[in-house]
Amino acid sequence: MSNLITIQTQIEKLQKQASDIRAREFDKTVQEIVAKMHAFGITLKDIQSATVQGTKAKGKVKTSPKPLREKAKKTGQAGTVAAKFRGPNGEAWSGRGLTPKWLAALIAEGKKKEEFAIQH
Repeated sequence: MSNLITIQTQIEKLQKQASDIRAREFDKTVQEIVAKMHAFGITLKDIQSATVQGTKAKGKVKTSPKPLREKAKKTGQAGTVAAKFRGPNGEAWSGRGLTPKWLAALIAEGKKKEEFAIQH
């Protein structure tokens, strides 16, 4: 039992050290990012559009071609599918594609997929 207590004490000390290092490096990293933003004339709007639309390269935003989404926009159809199954921890699955791990684990425990169907 004393080994467990010793290890838990060490874990607490290491977690505090990690937290202190993270706090110091966070401030330094933010300062470096702000300096680069000023040097390149990057604004917060540039960052937001790059995270939404893709990555910026040579002043242009690159996006991968998405013909299905373009078709959906033209026809007014949504690109997402409503969830048909919900897990005990709020997980959701549309019923399309591979069975998610959370549902596969529950099925392996003897539950039935239908037990998690969302009633509309």
